[in-house]
Amino acid sequence: MIRFIIVLAILVLALSYFGISIRHIVESPSGSDNFSYVWNLVENGWNILVAWITGFAENVQRTVS
Repeated sequence: MIRFIIVLAILVLALSYFGISIRHIVESPSGSDNFSYVWNLVENGWNILVAWITGFAENVQRTVS
């Protein structure tokens, strides 16, 4: 966890050094659209994973009973 925070801080400092504004990227129409697309992929992947784990647990429960 500490390593992640350090890497994130270094990344923000590097972007600042090159004059890249994270706020402008996020607030731009294309940046916002990209973040929405990636978030949608993450949500769909999470739902598939939860459905798979639920199905696996139900199969184990049927086998044990």
